Amino acid sequence: MAIGLLDAPYGEDGFRTCEVTGLRIHRSAEVPVKMFGLTAVVALIVGGIAALLVALTRWEAVGILQPTAFYKYLSLHAWNLLIFWMVFMEVAILYVGGPMVLGRKLPAPRLAKVGWAVMVASALLIDYAIWTTTYPNQEPLLTSYAPLKSSALFYLGVDTFILGTVVAALPFFACIWQEKSEHPDRTLPLVTFGAFVTGIIAVEALLGGLITYVPTFLWRIGLVGHIDAAWYRQMYWIIGHGTQQINLAAMVTVWYFMTHLTAGAEVASEKVSRGAFILYLFFINMGAAHHLMADPGVSASWKMWNTSYAMYGAVLASLIHAFAIPAGLEAGRRKRGLGGDGWFGWLKTAPWHDPGFSATALSIVLFGFLGGITGVLMGQMQLNTMRHNTLAVPGHFHGTVAVGTTLAFMGLVYYVIRLIFRKEWVFDRLARLQPYLYGFAMSIAAMAMMEAGILYGVPRRDPITTSIPGTQFSFSAASPMLAVLGIAASVAVVAGAIFVLVAVGSLLFGKEARMRVPVPLALTGGDAPVHRFSMRGTLAMCLFFLVVFALFYGMDWMWLSRLWMFGG
Repeated sequence: MAIGLLDAPYGEDGFRTCEVTGLRIHRSAEVPVKMFGLTAVVALIVGGIAALLVALTRWEAVGILQPTAFYKYLSLHAWNLLIFWMVFMEVAILYVGGPMVLGRKLPAPRLAKVGWAVMVASALLIDYAIWTTTYPNQEPLLTSYAPLKSSALFYLGVDTFILGTVVAALPFFACIWQEKSEHPDRTLPLVTFGAFVTGIIAVEALLGGLITYVPTFLWRIGLVGHIDAAWYRQMYWIIGHGTQQINLAAMVTVWYFMTHLTAGAEVASEKVSRGAFILYLFFINMGAAHHLMADPGVSASWKMWNTSYAMYGAVLASLIHAFAIPAGLEAGRRKRGLGGDGWFGWLKTAPWHDPGFSATALSIVLFGFLGGITGVLMGQMQLNTMRHNTLAVPGHFHGTVAVGTTLAFMGLVYYVIRLIFRKEWVFDRLARLQPYLYGFAMSIAAMAMMEAGILYGVPRRDPITTSIPGTQFSFSAASPMLAVLGIAASVAVVAGAIFVLVAVGSLLFGKEARMRVPVPLALTGGDAPVHRFSMRGTLAMCLFFLVVFALFYGMDWMWLSRLWMFGG
């Protein structure tokens, strides 16, 4: 390329050795990682612009969009940030966790490029279909619920985007197949194993998407006469919620990778962490049931099974990771002589000035308190009644996806710029500030949405900020909370723009990276096993988390009991 973004020094065999990680990286894997990563950043820009307009509309003092335009931009926001930004990054993560970590060539690299091309063309088609939607077609939002009809081009774009993603994932699975065929007795590295589990969850979600959207496309063009709305809702949430579970598994994989790379973390127990990933395989998508709690098409017993016993398997897996990752960080830093004094010296001495580490650390903490706790509460069949179809629902997934996953991916991109593109960060001070500014602003926005939904009943999708037309019901009491949402979301968008500025500026104008081994990689504790080192700081933090969890759980049941009083 003219700007040299895909150029790097390779040996005659097509490999180069990363001076920091020691990974042997082949050209066939590196080029697709760059392609998918750059495309993800472009989707982030488009979705971020739409997000700003949506937030300013929710802020009634501004109210920038009319209802018809609101739904258009809300759809663009959802598809570009919840789908395109995430999925393009996740395919890149598969290639990093697979061929790069294993030191292998990427099988069928042309297939990866075909998948990328189909995904890009499909994303453009979906955005075009949303942008040009006119009555009687409806803006699809994220759910595109039948029997409301959206543009036929939209459904076609979704189908081809899913197919393109499947094609792009095939080289990763081929790489795993080759590795296990050649080394059947060798255990996959934990990061590769996490990427593999992510890939399996993705296949389940994508197959659900085809089951949903192919018949819907045929219905839209007149080849199928009827789409049952209850069937559509149940099938849709295989992909609608499944894509967010891909985000979760990919995010956890990035946590393991980035805490080791930036701060010297080790895995406290390989078997336990792998077991948690396996629990995700069986139980993680059970969380989709919370979208169907008010649906008459499924039985009460199905709802209870999915929101209690089945969901606990996924919750257990997340709690295991919530302990294992900071425990590995604490023990790894103590092993390297970086534990400092007392219970939390290992945190005080951590590289908080490094945006790769700070983004990862904030992702872990904020996801746990905002997304994790609220996800369990919302997944409870009884407690779900207070949140269903209110602004608390997007408040929750902004706590998971917009805060947790996006921060983790931002941290990874910072290091992809240095390790893959071999460029130094430009605007270094802005890069150091950006994770904090984005993390805290988006956290406030997420909490404002949750409070507006739970305490005031503000609806999930409507641009209504004062009253429901034709009724005397008023949301005016929620106005201060919606103003907080508008301000915090605007700051978060500015922080997102800083990330894009640093990322793109580094690629175009950054100096060649001065590759050096970070201090945390220098062992001072010898070959002593990691469990020999104290993890008491992590234990204290996890106990604090469980106390907060219990307080919120009890508070929600108290609120629910008061809600029941209104029906007495």
